[in-house]
Amino acid sequence: MPAGPDASDDMLVRLLVDRVMEHPASERDIDDVQSQLGRYPRGIVAVGARCACGRPLAVVTRPLLPGGIPFPTTCYLTGTRAVRAVSHLEAAGVMRELSESIAADPVLARSYGRAHRLYLAFRHALARRLGDDETRIASVSAGGMPTRVKCLHALVAQSLVMGPGVNPIGDLALERMKGEFDPAVCRCETGTVAGGR
Repeated sequence: MPAGPDASDDMLVRLLVDRVMEHPASERDIDDVQSQLGRYPRGIVAVGARCACGRPLAVVTRPLLPGGIPFPTTCYLTGTRAVRAVSHLEAAGVMRELSESIAADPVLARSYGRAHRLYLAFRHALARRLGDDETRIASVSAGGMPTRVKCLHALVAQSLVMGPGVNPIGDLALERMKGEFDPAVCRCETGTVAGGR
């Protein structure tokens, strides 16, 4: 297992993987994600976060895709409105601003470093559970962690899948885009499903 998580973080990772694996992605989930992405989503294990209507917002992807392709982005943002809102933040230069904040704020940098370690530990636990070989990506998380912000989509996905308080940058991005996207409010372009999915 990658070095870093303390005992409480290790427990958190086990609980997160158990929760994710409890409800594997259904065919309907895969169809929804295919519609969101415009392509077939390879390697989906589960939906890690859902819209208020039940549609996928972020999925959990195998560390090793079919064909033996390593895939480091375990938490993958798929919800159309979420992706669009994050893209608007990126276009507004928020990634540079947040990278500068990490460099200037040691407390934020430590929290972001913890998010990186949790991402690696989560993927490691998932790989062990699935029998995937993650050695080629064992030290690579996502989104630029642990020192910069390279992809807000991946960081927001981690916040949605793992919950608030895990990735401070993903949490900040979610707060900033609340007027355009909020996981508690359905704004799906294909309408809502009464009673969820």
